[in-house]
Amino acid sequence: MSPNPLAATVASLMPRARTDLAELVAFRSVADFTRFPKGESEAAARWIVDALHAEGFQDVALLDTPDGTQSVYGHLPGPEGAPTVLLYAHYDVQPPLDESAWSTPPFELTERDGRWYGRGSADCKGGLVMHLVALRALKEHGGVPVGVKIIVEGSEEQGTGGLERYAEQHPELLRADSIVIGDAGNFRVGLPTVTTTLRGMTMVRIEMETLEGNLHSGQFGGAAPDALGALIRVLDSLRAPDGSTTVDGLSGEGTWEGLAYPPESFRADARVLDGVELIGSGTVADRIWARPAVTVLGIDCPSVAEATPSVQARARALVSLRVPPGVDAAEATRLLVAHVESRTPWGARVRVEQSGEGQPFRADPSSPAYRAMAEAMSTAYPGERMQYAGQGGSIPLCNTLATLYPQAEILLIGLSEPEARIHAVDESVSPQELERLALAEALFLTGYARA
Repeated sequence: MSPNPLAATVASLMPRARTDLAELVAFRSVADFTRFPKGESEAAARWIVDALHAEGFQDVALLDTPDGTQSVYGHLPGPEGAPTVLLYAHYDVQPPLDESAWSTPPFELTERDGRWYGRGSADCKGGLVMHLVALRALKEHGGVPVGVKIIVEGSEEQGTGGLERYAEQHPELLRADSIVIGDAGNFRVGLPTVTTTLRGMTMVRIEMETLEGNLHSGQFGGAAPDALGALIRVLDSLRAPDGSTTVDGLSGEGTWEGLAYPPESFRADARVLDGVELIGSGTVADRIWARPAVTVLGIDCPSVAEATPSVQARARALVSLRVPPGVDAAEATRLLVAHVESRTPWGARVRVEQSGEGQPFRADPSSPAYRAMAEAMSTAYPGERMQYAGQGGSIPLCNTLATLYPQAEILLIGLSEPEARIHAVDESVSPQELERLALAEALFLTGYARA
């Protein structure tokens, strides 16, 4: 670690950080209240309220956002004339998927092979703990030199836009000179990285209907239109033979000019099976950071175990489209819907319903905040220079904040490096990365106060 005096303080705070993260991970705070108790999310929010009070935050509040979830806000005033920095994280998490597939219980923080495992450990309960450790370290070294606002979202993973709409309705609440989004990650463990672009996203449900009810495939198959077959034809039309996304009217030729992503590294990170090819064209960075990407998230149809010899009358799919920077997500949605409708075969009745949307984001890495972060990262990661990367995922709030506060500098850092396996089974966080990034954030706040 760096010889900076803050480093020893951050290191001494790590046992408390582990305790905090274990308590947070224990909440099953999935913001899908049809499958997970709302009380779990509410309890997690109350834990954060208590934590902010303990750190001296003022105006701590539970914000009831329009999507039926809660975000947590607090304000820590700084010295007279100091800039204000907004810190962001989210406490909601992805569902654990098949809990039996986890090596250890998903909602129990478990240490194994030098990493801490649990749902939300990296994405993004660990991001909140990172913020808390940085602030605690600064308090032990004379106090926090800037004003701090903190916002911890309760529905980021669902893409329902509650906090975005709340921020638009209360535009002064989150106003700041710079914003640190703790929901990204280093390109590789030990390589300090700031994310400068995010793809946006849109999700649609596609429902096909062809018959009043299922029919015997022997008696009617061959002439009766199959809704599942129609759906498969439409879904297949969304990809070229090489796997590139093909939505009519949506460009797929974007390029990435920053950090390269070697194909062999991507194969290892994505755990692609031997002999299976990567999809798409262009560099890996082009494909995941600068171009659209469609994914079929789920299909409603009979399971193999429950299948009967029937022609299907109805079928449904949930489709995600990642939208590259420079493309309006609403326009991408329009093009996706038009593509599905125009490619539906046999006159099948098709209904397309949007279920979520977020705009892409591009930051300005030449700003004073980026220079302060680069200096902080070089101290927290001795011998390394801060890198700039994109991220294929979406943080819809980023674009809302950029629109509301065009003068604010927005930086994305965090704990979701490839080994973290966020959204997957056995999500984990590197405690060494948590320590280094908390130190970097503390150094950034100190440097930014002088900028």
